[in-house]
Amino acid sequence: MKEESISDADTALLVTAVAIISICALSYELIISSLSSYYFGSAITHFSVTIGLFMTFMGVGSWLSRKIEKNLLDSFIQIEIAVGVFGGFSALILIFCFSFTQYFYPISLILISLISIGIGLEIPVLTRILSANTSIRNSLSNVLTVDYLGALIASLLFPFILLPYLGLLKTCFLMGLLNLGVALFLTTHFKSRLKHKIKHFTMIGIASATMLLGFIYSFSISSFFDQRFYQDEIIFSAQTKYQRIVLTKFEDDLRLYLNGNLQFSSHDEHRYHQSLVHPAINTTARLDKVLVFGGGDGMAVREILKNPKVTEVTLVDIDKEMVHLASSHSVISKLNNNALNSNKLKVVFDDAFNFAKKSTTKFSAIIIDLPDPNSLEIGKLYSKEFYRILKKRLLNEDGVIVTQSSSPYFAREAFWSINKTLQTEFAFVSPYQIYLPSLGVWGFNIAMNKNLPLKTSRESYINQTLLDSFQIFDSDTDSLSVKENSLNDQKLVEYYEDGWEKWN
Repeated sequence: MKEESISDADTALLVTAVAIISICALSYELIISSLSSYYFGSAITHFSVTIGLFMTFMGVGSWLSRKIEKNLLDSFIQIEIAVGVFGGFSALILIFCFSFTQYFYPISLILISLISIGIGLEIPVLTRILSANTSIRNSLSNVLTVDYLGALIASLLFPFILLPYLGLLKTCFLMGLLNLGVALFLTTHFKSRLKHKIKHFTMIGIASATMLLGFIYSFSISSFFDQRFYQDEIIFSAQTKYQRIVLTKFEDDLRLYLNGNLQFSSHDEHRYHQSLVHPAINTTARLDKVLVFGGGDGMAVREILKNPKVTEVTLVDIDKEMVHLASSHSVISKLNNNALNSNKLKVVFDDAFNFAKKSTTKFSAIIIDLPDPNSLEIGKLYSKEFYRILKKRLLNEDGVIVTQSSSPYFAREAFWSINKTLQTEFAFVSPYQIYLPSLGVWGFNIAMNKNLPLKTSRESYINQTLLDSFQIFDSDTDSLSVKENSLNDQKLVEYYEDGWEKWN
């Protein structure tokens, strides 16, 4: 029997290995893309560029595979070890680079090229090994079939299981260990036919032991790097299915970060939440039921409940973990006055767009306290189609909608795009802005079907004179000629990214 010939059982074993390799490969792509977008925003850009580079360098790997002419099993195992090492340690390396250096992007490019070249080498080499026992047509068909199946499995595992339950770092170590596990199994199974089995065992042992330690202590490693990223003491951190949540505290200042972006400081959050809520619920002609999109921290609900006319509040948030934190963690629940445990509150865990399409309840006021529109997923909740659904299905004829609208100074075009988008659906739209010491100038847009003057209440720090002044915009923040935001053309996301890029 020739050196490279294999049995049917060996064929089945190698084909199964391809599925595992494919799961690991796509996971590395998703991990690197997620880290890039987590640190620098622009999720669409980073996912597109990362996946494009992976595909390109996989092509380079496929081209280079022609230079491997003999000892195919040895070569395949060596490639698998290399992919496991570079892939498994990729998240740790990139987190280190972001925390301690200015070279995140070049190191990311190097890692992408090394991992994807290795993946590109694997498939042609394995196909040639399998073709010793069957036709090249059948071997290629088998390899590609399980390769695509593995990619499907990874695409489902990553968002629904791996990311929310393990986080990026632990997932990366796990994928590396899977790659090395495949290499170990193949080395053991084919050891009588390998020329470098001692070298393989040694490399696998050292890399696996190191990676296993990383997997076990990944929480401590993450906490160490998180503390480098945040100035204040971290009192809570978690990776959910949708976002990374971090709470920090310095003396009496509590801060909430989602995906690295500051959401509020306890020193001035009242200025934001009272400005968001009170003009809306006091301007509406009649007040009973109020709907909140986002606002899982409970601060907006706290302000709504200050008005005794409110009979029911419905909070719609996609992230159950965020709401659980804000309702159970003593520090943040004290800040929101335990609002999320009010008997007037109904909590729905759903995407805002899905809820809007299904709900038939009418509301006096709709408070939109969502993150900034830095992705298509969030941008759709600032679209004219979304506002149209709210107007027709959920809002009373004399009701009011208000949305946080990012900064009219730092993201001027984005702010006025939200304003123009609301104008496509509502007869009257009033923009206003405030100053937050922790975030700078911040803006809101309030929309209604009837021309009602904005009003405030004694429950907020805003008096009527101050509220009137909020509606004055200077030459640095005044309106611009911009496009509306629609599902078909989400210009808002582009405006937002371009605006903040100047300041980052």
